[in-house]
Order: sequence, then structure tokens, then C-alpha cells
Amino acid sequence: MLRKSVERNTLTQFMSNELQVARYRDYCPNGLQVEGRNEIRRIISGVTACQALLDEAVRLGADAILVHHGYFWRGEDMRVVGQKYQRLKTLLEHEISLFAYHLPLDSHAILGNNAQLAKLFGFEVTGRFGEDDLGWMGTCSAAGISTVGQLAAHISSILGRQALVIGDPDQPLKSVAWCSGAAQNMLGVAIEADASVYISGEISEPTVHLAREAGVAYLACGHHASERYGVQALGNLIAQTFGVEHQFVDIDNPV
Repeated sequence: MLRKSVERNTLTQFMSNELQVARYRDYCPNGLQVEGRNEIRRIISGVTACQALLDEAVRLGADAILVHHGYFWRGEDMRVVGQKYQRLKTLLEHEISLFAYHLPLDSHAILGNNAQLAKLFGFEVTGRFGEDDLGWMGTCSAAGISTVGQLAAHISSILGRQALVIGDPDQPLKSVAWCSGAAQNMLGVAIEADASVYISGEISEPTVHLAREAGVAYLACGHHASERYGVQALGNLIAQTFGVEHQFVDIDNPV
């Protein structure tokens, strides 16, 4: 049976509208980054457009790849050599389009990484903070979760990765703030927003001291682990809207 298809430009416009790409000043281009064949029937999604994901997309006969972390980041070497050459060669030789959405896929109110984490963790959203409202605030309504330690265990179980806890595990939960990925630089803004616990993917050396001195618990639950869900939600929406095939491929990453 012939699978349904969507034209590449139609899909590009659909995602641009849905994610409101024009709103964001990002570190990379959002949208179609590498042009492949016009008719798209099978989409493979993943967190990062690494070579392993590209190879799996080729093996699965994908027409397009959808990721959160694509290419052409601000300040990177512009030469097409080494790994960049090999990655682009794989896409171009197999006529596979690469779509990448960074900040728009963190921020989206329903499909975004932070919205998906709230759903997974059982958070009631009460507000947002920071530039482009990337940070989210709320309370934890999951049953039996009343302390930092219990929340860390809850998150670790869901994500399949042990969260690093900075702070007192017995500290009661009050307001919770979160932002997926490498958002440790938003801790100060979260503190100003009166968060008692902050959750992100990564943590850096100075962030530990800031959390300790402010008395705010910090849970670092993995950059990759915290950003697997937005791209899946977007891929599923595309499949439902256009009737094309979508499959998420999780390339393991311990960071």
C-alpha cells in the first residue's frame, strides 16, 4: 500500500507556522537546513543530527530527518570538512532533508520540550520566565512527591537517567522551575522568579555555588534525556496531520 506523502515546502511552512519560528533570535537556522527530495513519506526524528542518526535514517529509508540539534551553529567553523563533510555527504547522496528546530521547540506551549516535561513529571504550570519565556514555573502534583529527593527519584525513573541533586534531598517542594537542555544559565532568573527547585539538563561549576548560596535545589537530569520529547511530539503531529510515517530513533547519549 502506497504511503501518503507531503511536499517538502508544505511541511516546512507547516512547522514554521506551528512553532512560530520568526519569533526567535536563535543560535542556528530553524527549519529546513539541508534540502532533499520533494516528496516526503517517511520521517525519522531524533535529538541530534549525529552520524549515527543519519545512518539509521538511511537504513530505514527516510525521506526526511527531524531534530532538535541540527547544524550551522553561530560561531562554528564554516568549512565543510571532516565530520561536517561526512554528515552533509550522507544527506545529499541519499536526498534526505534535514529539519531542525532549537528554541522554538523548547518553548512551544504544547509540543515543546518544557511542555512535554511538565506532562511527563506531573507539573501544574503556573507561569513562565526568562528571555522568550523559555523557563517554566509550576508545582508538582504527582502523587507522593513532596521533597526534593522524592522528585529526583521520580524524574530519574521517568527519564531512565539518574538526576544529579544539588541541595538538601529532604527540602520540601514549593515552586518548581524548569528548562530543558543546557539552561544552567537561567538559574539566576529562576531564583528571581521565586523558585525553590530548578530542573535542567546540565549544570556547570559556578551554578553549583549559586544554587547552594541561594538555598535553591538544582536537579541536573541530562541534556539529551530532557530533550527527547519535543521532537517526538512534533513528529507525531506531522504524522497525524499529513498521514506520513514517523519514527523516533533514540541515539543514546549519557550527557
